[in-house]
Amino acid sequence: MKRVDISIAGMHCAACASRIERALRERNGVAEAAVNLATERAAVMYDEEALTLADVIGVVEGIGYRAALAPSVEFVSDEREPQLRGLRVHLWFSLIATGLIFAGIHVSPLSIRATSWVLLCLATPVQFWAGWRFYRGALAALRGGFADMNTLVAVGTSAAYTYSFAVTVAPQALARVGAEAHLYYDTSAMIVTLILLGRTLEARARSRASDAIRKLVKLRPETAMVLREGEETEVAVEDVIVGDVVLVRPGERVPVDGEIVEGESALDESMVTGESMPVEKQPGDSVVGGTVNQSGAFRFRASRVGAETVLAQIVRLVREAQATKAPIQRLADKVAGVFVPIVIGIAIVTFIVWLFVGPNAAYAITAGVAVLIIACPCALGLATPISLLVGTGRGAELGVLIRSAEALEAAGDIDTMVFDKTGTLTRGEPLVTDVLPTGGRAEREVLALAASAERRSEHPLGEAIVRAAQERGYELQEPEAFIAASGLGVRTQIDGRAVVAGSLRMIEESGVVVESVRSKVDALAEEGKTVVLVAIDGRVIGAIGLADRAKERAAEAIRGLRAMGLYVAMITGDNERTARAIAVDIEIEDVQAEASPEQKVEAVKEFQLWGRRVAMVGDGVNDAPALAQADVGIAIGKGTDIAIEAGDITLVRDDLRLVPEAVHLSRATLRNIKQNLFWAFFYNTLGIPVAAGVLYPVTGRLLHPAMAAAAMAFSSISVVMNALRLRRHRPRFSGE
Repeated sequence: MKRVDISIAGMHCAACASRIERALRERNGVAEAAVNLATERAAVMYDEEALTLADVIGVVEGIGYRAALAPSVEFVSDEREPQLRGLRVHLWFSLIATGLIFAGIHVSPLSIRATSWVLLCLATPVQFWAGWRFYRGALAALRGGFADMNTLVAVGTSAAYTYSFAVTVAPQALARVGAEAHLYYDTSAMIVTLILLGRTLEARARSRASDAIRKLVKLRPETAMVLREGEETEVAVEDVIVGDVVLVRPGERVPVDGEIVEGESALDESMVTGESMPVEKQPGDSVVGGTVNQSGAFRFRASRVGAETVLAQIVRLVREAQATKAPIQRLADKVAGVFVPIVIGIAIVTFIVWLFVGPNAAYAITAGVAVLIIACPCALGLATPISLLVGTGRGAELGVLIRSAEALEAAGDIDTMVFDKTGTLTRGEPLVTDVLPTGGRAEREVLALAASAERRSEHPLGEAIVRAAQERGYELQEPEAFIAASGLGVRTQIDGRAVVAGSLRMIEESGVVVESVRSKVDALAEEGKTVVLVAIDGRVIGAIGLADRAKERAAEAIRGLRAMGLYVAMITGDNERTARAIAVDIEIEDVQAEASPEQKVEAVKEFQLWGRRVAMVGDGVNDAPALAQADVGIAIGKGTDIAIEAGDITLVRDDLRLVPEAVHLSRATLRNIKQNLFWAFFYNTLGIPVAAGVLYPVTGRLLHPAMAAAAMAFSSISVVMNALRLRRHRPRFSGE
């Protein structure tokens, strides 16, 4: 199976997207297809042995739309700009011509007969040049055997234009059949103009909805300075290859990912980490494309280029999420799929009824055209995808990468959050927490001696002790006759004295009396800490406590989740005592310890059997089964490990406050979608009967088709503008 993204031109409403989706799914060999009106793209999964890419594109083109493979490179310019320019040209022409038509109807110095011919000359290019896009779309829909928004506009405006044309060309013939010699050029021209205005404003707003993507794209520089054959050569960033040595000067952006080979500097990595403080870099350190070099010049060897860079992966994840379809959209798609034929039927019935009950044929034309125009399901088609477009883009800006619309909707509905411990709630590495000397020894002596003994150790506990001593500035000595006992500790000699640093068991096996420190060992163990005892020449001089500490602001994140009404639990493979100690520190009451990966899955299933909607937060490795089982899997990203494939949501930086932030944003986006759907249904439910004339007994007037066009345009624009409010979504927990 192969997945491709296809750019589609010519879609204007939910019926268009629904029709393309249906045509693709009906094609043998296509496993899945999701068409997104807001992004004008289709994500298609097909069998390469049964179909070619040309076959897939041919399905779309066969029903009247223009299609092409979307650019595989993530860094592309805005594809909507040419479309927007064309809309503006047609709009300005229509505005001027429509203004002249209105002036001709009301203040023309010419005779009625001459005026009608002038109006015909003005209205014709509006109808068939500026409005040609409606005819083209309607003809394509007709060839495909369906009707869409273009059908409604083309039929409605053509009815008004054709009647006026007949009045202008053959007024006597109309008079013989009792028809009123009334001109509707202003109506047809005004409808075309208003709908073009609505589409132009909508296109601008939809373009603004993609601002998050554009901001990410702009982070990548266009060129890079590489060393080739000993010469510095400036090349396009697309031409950088793995292994190239790249030079970065102060103030420049790093073009691709790599590892520093020469020079030192400080980089602004806020793009990835969210932290504004510059990060010191030296040879051996990794750099990420898109980050800013703030001070010294350096050279690095490219390790990831093109679509493999962290920045490209972020852009890709956001694009893929925006191309998917949320379950909540299915209702709108089903309605839109049958909506247009029903509307055309209502318009015909309205026309016939008013033809018999109205004073003249003008009433029938007015009501029929108004129904056709006001009922366009544009707002219905945009309601969900435009909110998803803005919401996922805003999430990327905040450091929350949402992989799909389904994940976003599910995250907005969760009520239970389950955390892994090691590497998720905790730092994932031991830290020295206590140094307890005995027998009159000093804390400095105990830690320095233990660190000297552990200098050659590769055990994480030993490395943690050495690191703690170095951070305190203690001077370490070189051990002699170093012997490491696997999992127990080390034996060595320092300045001719026998030194042992290790577990209680190792100390006892060495013949050392430990009664003087047993109470301290027990106290540290009760707190869930690992204890390393230090002995010199057969006597214990102190105990060192080590523990995997909770991450900074972990407790803050847990409180944030509770504030939103979520139940919080922790499932870990660590021992009960250590797990409880961490749980108390970060205020989690429900703890399941010593759980295997399979048991973690069972624990998630148990929550789900209770009817809970569960999100699992893990590091994406041994937690992968539980992440997959949960309704939403949230993976903690760490710098260049951004593309963790296990989760539905990836957090760009290692900040647990992004977990409640992801839920908060998902709920806000879901709420926005529901608002959009309500207003879209409300407009159509209210607008059609009003256009059909149900208020005529009260007002004595029918809704003018131009007003119907304005109402239709306003409905689409209001939905888009409501979605754009998500761009101002303020982070509630993590700041910015």
